Amino acid sequence: MRVNLKFTNKGQVAVEKFNNEELIEIFSRYIKTLCKKYDISVTVPEDLNEQILEEGTVKVVLDKINCDMDAFFKELSRDIKVPLVKRLGTKLDNVFKTEVVEQEQS
Repeated sequence: MRVNLKFTNKGQVAVEKFNNEELIEIFSRYIKTLCKKYDISVTVPEDLNEQILEEGTVKVVLDKINCDMDAFFKELSRDIKVPLVKRLGTKLDNVFKTEVVEQEQS
C-alpha cells in the first residue's frame, strides 16, 4: 500500500527549513522507531521522494499492516514535530495528513 503524507500549511513552512535528504532521514528514522512498537512495515523510498518540498508530500510504502494504521500515523505526526519545531523555533499543530494512494488488491 502507498500512502502520501501531505504537509499542512504550517507543516510545509516547517519542512522548508530542511533539504530533501534530511527529510527522508528524519521520516525514516522516526518510522523505524515506531515500527518497533507497531506491527507494521513502512519504508520511505528515495526514488519516490525526490521532490518532497516541491510536492509538499512524503510518500511511504506500507507492508504487513497488523495494527491500527491511523494510530501509527497519528503518533508519527506527533513525533515528527520534534525536529521540525527545533529548526523552526515555533509551535506546530498537525504537520501532515495521510492520504491512501494505492491499496493492494486482495
